[in-house]
Amino acid sequence: MGRSDYILKRIFFAIVTVFVAITLNFVLFRAVPGDAVQSLRCRQCTAQFKAHLRQELGLDKSKWEQYQLYLGDLAHGNLGESLRFQNSVWSELWPSIKNTMAMVALGTFFSIVLGVLVGVISAWRRGTLVDKVGLWSGLTFYSMPPQWLGLMIVLFVASAVGLPTSGIKDPTLGILGDASTWELLVDRLKHMILPAATLGLVLYGEYAIIVRSAMLETLGEDYVLTARAKGLSNWATVWRHGFRNALLPVITLVALSLGFIIGGSITIEYVFSYPGIGLQVVEAIDQRDYPILQGAFLLLTFTVILFNLIADLLYFRLDPRITT
Repeated sequence: MGRSDYILKRIFFAIVTVFVAITLNFVLFRAVPGDAVQSLRCRQCTAQFKAHLRQELGLDKSKWEQYQLYLGDLAHGNLGESLRFQNSVWSELWPSIKNTMAMVALGTFFSIVLGVLVGVISAWRRGTLVDKVGLWSGLTFYSMPPQWLGLMIVLFVASAVGLPTSGIKDPTLGILGDASTWELLVDRLKHMILPAATLGLVLYGEYAIIVRSAMLETLGEDYVLTARAKGLSNWATVWRHGFRNALLPVITLVALSLGFIIGGSITIEYVFSYPGIGLQVVEAIDQRDYPILQGAFLLLTFTVILFNLIADLLYFRLDPRITT
């Protein structure tokens, strides 16, 4: 398979997957009985108002006509209008997406650094106490439900370290005067540390286990044994010939983790009342704001597909066996 054929094939599969996801996203919210207007909760929502709103949103049309309108709106970058705020879905989701991306990026960075370091050292010192501690700590955190770990951090860690357990900023900051950029940054970071640490510890378990397994497989290859026979130091052998050739499964895991950078972790954001897209999805479910839910799921799907495509292209770059 040639270089261009592989790239074109992966891009084609990604486009087809996006189209299928768009279609399923449309069907998902119309397969349940009723519609978004029927589930709307407000005292002023008379029958005439609901009928007008249903007509305005195009819900009085056939499913095929609604599907055509849905595709037309997406082609113009229109995700719809929120039923709660009467604003565009994108304008409502974007502030939450920015909050989530910052928190998830911090947690993912923490998990990658710690997980890769522990995984490499565990494989290097296989069978020792260091390996056992790294392996069992990874398995422990990987098996923990994120919401349970978040609750434990709120109950037993937050007060000890003096960090806030809810929100994204101190409501008293700036009351007595304009806060500096540094003060705003530090305050935002303080509110972000605990939810990011919760996410990072859960992901750390995955990275530690995967990196250890990949490293053990690589360190048993003939070229590693040859490098050791030539007199290379243990660390040089592990870094130059072991870790670099064990990167492929790590790249896959990073891509899958970053694929959910927009979706974040609904349970973690709910526990810490962190105003990200996960918490907004919970509120939209409670308020039956289907356009918000539909837009959030669609953005999450696009992000996952995009980062999987990036992982496939990186595989092609790093693994010469793919082109054979």
